[in-house]
Amino acid sequence: MNSASKTIRVIDAHTLKSMLDKDGAVAIDIREPMEFAREHIIGSRHVPLSDLDRADFSADLHKAAVFLCASGVRTVANEERFLATGFSEIYRLEGGLKSWKASRLPIFLNRHAPIEIMRQVQIAAGLLVVLGVILGFLVSPLFFLLSGFIGAGLIFAGVTGFCGMARVLATAPWNQRRSRAPVTQ
Repeated sequence: MNSASKTIRVIDAHTLKSMLDKDGAVAIDIREPMEFAREHIIGSRHVPLSDLDRADFSADLHKAAVFLCASGVRTVANEERFLATGFSEIYRLEGGLKSWKASRLPIFLNRHAPIEIMRQVQIAAGLLVVLGVILGFLVSPLFFLLSGFIGAGLIFAGVTGFCGMARVLATAPWNQRRSRAPVTQ
């Protein structure tokens, strides 16, 4: 069967849970490593989007593949790539991990793992913008340049796909240490 004749069907969290319990499916989590390390569906296979084309799925081709991300946006955007994986039965989890958690299904949770790098960037950028505005009013109008610089950096990151702040934060000590034991919910 060629990929043009295959389709990707949408399933909900409870249907996926039932399929996993019967060992009839493999849940393939396409999120980034930091996201997966913090929380994921128990027993899911981690294959970040950047590794998808090189991943070896041969041991699971007899099962249905269910691709998922955090909210479903990345899975919708990459459906064509999933069709090329070799699975004859392919699904995507409607609403991603968020829908799984909203359904109160069990997850692997490691509260000690760092939050994903882009959330760290959002927090740092937001803090620097607010700091620049406050200092601009209270100390010197020159501090408004800090907010402008951060805003320009965010625009540059959005246009080019290169985020210098993410690169810097990735080297931060909390992103380098080994995390402690996870909790299963």
